[in-house]
Amino acid sequence: MTDSTDDRGIPDSYQLYASEATDPRFTDWLRQRAEPTWSEAVDHQFTRQLRAGTLDDDAFRRYLVQDYAFVGTLVGAFGYAVGDAPTMDAKSRLTDFLGVLTDDEDDYFARAFDALDVPEGDRTDPALTPATRAFADLLERGARQGGYAETLAVLVPAEWIYLSWATPDPKEEPEQFYLAEWRELHAIPAFEEFVGWLRAELDREGAAVSTRRQSRLERLFRRTVELEVAFFDAALDPQESVAGGEPAW
Repeated sequence: MTDSTDDRGIPDSYQLYASEATDPRFTDWLRQRAEPTWSEAVDHQFTRQLRAGTLDDDAFRRYLVQDYAFVGTLVGAFGYAVGDAPTMDAKSRLTDFLGVLTDDEDDYFARAFDALDVPEGDRTDPALTPATRAFADLLERGARQGGYAETLAVLVPAEWIYLSWATPDPKEEPEQFYLAEWRELHAIPAFEEFVGWLRAELDREGAAVSTRRQSRLERLFRRTVELEVAFFDAALDPQESVAGGEPAW
């Protein structure tokens, strides 16, 4: 098969991309291949309003309920990554982040749910939106049916997008603690360092696998970005939350 580029000039294969780039990174190629959806996720109306403190409480409540329901799947995916990680250092770093998900963030959710008057049923057994179900399915399939690289191809964009939208300093800090703290959790240096490490892991793994597997990783990465946009859309629009069937992964 002859290497080619898409209509934006981004090479279809990492090999061609690497041959043309000065300092090629597999994750840079993945991010560019995910445009313009990547920019839509990072600069979504939901994230802009969250940073500015103008996000409607109902929208954030819908979002937070779905995100908390998704955390269990996310923890499971990191668990798969721990098992598949090639070194003890990698296993340790992933295990440390599992502690953040199950401790620091869990405490945040409890306080935010109380402040937003989230009913107990929505905390423990909410109705899942199509976007949430598709996201969970993608994460579970990537972990079960692939390997370390496939799991990373979903985890990296999911975490990297959050770092990207949260890092720019807002002109004014949101007055609502649940908005301010949610941004801060994804803008602190420790999270930035972890996302950088995750990217480096995928850079190494992705560059080393076959062209066919690289294409699979690219599809997983791009689908994750699409579902991040759908997740934010569903929070802003209640009709979006229930309309349509479950997107295929």
